[in-house]
Amino acid sequence: MDLRKLILALALLGAFIPFAKTLHASYQVQRQQLLDSTLESNLAYATKLAKSTDDFVQSAQLQLDYTAQLLVDEMDDPARLDTEAARLRLTSKSFNSIVIFDNTGKVLATSPETLQLQGKVLASAAVRESIRSRQPLISRPYLSAAGNFIVLMVSPIRDPRGGFLGAIGGAIHLQKENILDRLLGQHFYHDGSYLYVVDSEGRIIYHPDLSRIGKVVAGNQAVADVTRGGSGTASIVNSKGKVMLAGYAPVAATGWGVIAQRPRDVTLAPLTSLMRTVFVKTLPLALVTVLLLWWCARIIAHPLRMLAYGARNMDQPGTSQRIRSVRSWYFESRELKKAMLLGIGLFQKSISKLREDVNTDPLTGLGNRRHLQARVQELQERATPFAVVSLDIDHFKRVNDTWGHDVGDLVLKQLAMHMQDISRVDDAPCRVGGEEFVLLLPGASVASAAQVAERLRLQIERANMAPVDRVTVSLGVSAWPESSQDIATVFKTADEMLYVAKRGGRNRVEIYTPPA
Repeated sequence: MDLRKLILALALLGAFIPFAKTLHASYQVQRQQLLDSTLESNLAYATKLAKSTDDFVQSAQLQLDYTAQLLVDEMDDPARLDTEAARLRLTSKSFNSIVIFDNTGKVLATSPETLQLQGKVLASAAVRESIRSRQPLISRPYLSAAGNFIVLMVSPIRDPRGGFLGAIGGAIHLQKENILDRLLGQHFYHDGSYLYVVDSEGRIIYHPDLSRIGKVVAGNQAVADVTRGGSGTASIVNSKGKVMLAGYAPVAATGWGVIAQRPRDVTLAPLTSLMRTVFVKTLPLALVTVLLLWWCARIIAHPLRMLAYGARNMDQPGTSQRIRSVRSWYFESRELKKAMLLGIGLFQKSISKLREDVNTDPLTGLGNRRHLQARVQELQERATPFAVVSLDIDHFKRVNDTWGHDVGDLVLKQLAMHMQDISRVDDAPCRVGGEEFVLLLPGASVASAAQVAERLRLQIERANMAPVDRVTVSLGVSAWPESSQDIATVFKTADEMLYVAKRGGRNRVEIYTPPA
């Protein structure tokens, strides 16, 4: 291989290897960002819908309890029972059918009357259990006497002395249009994303595909965890063999679980398209670069050939001049080295920027959970005490529902600005969830962190965040190692104090005080 080809090969390697590494690193970083973001979004989504479902179940149970109280003195009045059954079904819209039965399971009234159960004795496990326990219950899914696949919610009817007179039950027909469709069906997307609900045994009770209802989901990490009361994220394979990115959360009142998931290939499709576009648009420039490198290699090789010629002809006149002229290229070589160093510097800067993006929340510009974990590890390694202020926007769902997500995002950005405003140089304000934030205060005690938290609370309360009338936050404070030697416990207690502040009326600061 002659020198010109060697220079060309080295130049090509020097140009395209960093470029390929940059593309690869960019792809991997952005891919992980997309996966993490989708998992976190699905978790937040499942948690929100699980809470909505839990609220519905409690509300429906209260409706049954109220009607049960009204029927205490009406158990011998069939017309009154029919009226109340019809009223509850038609006004609440929570149940597909209502049944009232006595303490033997004999049906006294139904709505609608087309169920044709009047006078029959119900023998289902759910009815027998309600008669035995004489307590409110929510059944497992089962096939009713009328041939419907249902979940039955039951409330006992008791006389003033506590005697069991019977019960009123509300049925949700799982394979027909029902309240779960109205509560969850409106959240169906057209990109392959969907959500479904399972009972405590992993049996599907809501699914966009009605044929799946009633089937038990096996070998699914998300379902296995949520039926144990867990919440989180997982990459799973659905019944059609497609990899899905799932977030899941339990429904506390029933033991059900809500799983929201999106196809992984749909999540990554924009990134694949982007990288393909970058490659196509870069290809013409790459071809021009190859031609330019070939020309440069020829220009660089020519003086070196002259130097070799001069070395072979040292006894010829003018050789010294030719060598001096070639030696001037050493300066150019040094400049080339500087240019290469500059190119490497630009490459490292690009990688640094990508790393910064990985550790930054794109909406608010604050650090994200990854950044928070890195800072905590750094402080722990230095044995530097720190305080944690965990905060959450009060009634943030109401902001999104009333003014829209654009205004909600604006509120998040303004809150981030207030956090940065009160932060010191070494403090780390971070966004770790939808409307959840953490302020890490190196060197701070619980007392000093509480003062910072109170200043932040007052500043946000007084801030003008138009068009939102008023925005408040609830805050919880803990510190390491003052509150606990275990860092995970410190963050957990800060979150617990946040929830204490929520339960205490919101717009307040709660401080963790370790037991004596």
